[in-house]
Amino acid sequence: MSDRDMTMQGHLKPFRDYKPQHFLWEVSEDGRVATIRLNRPERKNPLTFDSYAELRDLFRDLAYASDVRAVVLTGAGGNFSSGGDVFEIIEPLTRMAMPELLAFTRMTGDLVKAMRKCPQPIISAVDGICAGAGAILAMASDMRLATPEAKTAFLFTRVGLAGADMGACGILPRIIGQGRAAELLFTGRSMTSAEGHAWGFYNGLHASADLEQEAVKLARSLADGPWFAHGMTKTMLNQEWAMGIDEMIESEAQAQAVCMATQDFRRAFEAFAAKRKPEFQGN
Repeated sequence: MSDRDMTMQGHLKPFRDYKPQHFLWEVSEDGRVATIRLNRPERKNPLTFDSYAELRDLFRDLAYASDVRAVVLTGAGGNFSSGGDVFEIIEPLTRMAMPELLAFTRMTGDLVKAMRKCPQPIISAVDGICAGAGAILAMASDMRLATPEAKTAFLFTRVGLAGADMGACGILPRIIGQGRAAELLFTGRSMTSAEGHAWGFYNGLHASADLEQEAVKLARSLADGPWFAHGMTKTMLNQEWAMGIDEMIESEAQAQAVCMATQDFRRAFEAFAAKRKPEFQGN
């Protein structure tokens, strides 16, 4: 067995040359920052059965990426996403029986689970329309930047469905609070970018011309940072939702001890002592 296999490096692979069929994939020169661009601008970037599944599979597989350390999720043509395509998803759903419907809702939920479980921080860059499943994609990201023109709507109730879609009733209240989440999920109204920023849904607002650059800048800062430790932070943010205080403290004690055992921790100390910037390597 080679040293590479013994260190599990043989199970990792680069994603620089990944070729999606239903969206665009752009990677920085060093491979550390990837951008997923929903790319049906003539329809405001709706999702289809195929794009749901391909996004789910990609986020699952990113756990095995040897290069990508942060992901930017955005849309083409001045809009983020209008959600599920009316004619390619919603109309077929009206003709399905319960087993097929449940298979669909589980698949879309699996996309959110894959986004939450992948170790890379995900930053959504939201401009224009961000509705339905598009709003869910933004919600499921780790951080969100928007333009003043962004309009975010969890509009399931407007098509006769519950606001309980893809984890919205559990995740959204944790971001903006129970009352505000209830208002958006019951009424389906658009949340303005100013509201989203004030409520904590958006981490920052930027002009449309600067939005993607700012998102990539943020992603770059994370990708060049202690990205093993960032993955641990993301894991603990997810795991601690259902824990009591004792379990939280013990889980974080274990997580931090793991990070302290890494060479990155030593590199950071040595760089601090030498008054230079640390170069993290993820081990």
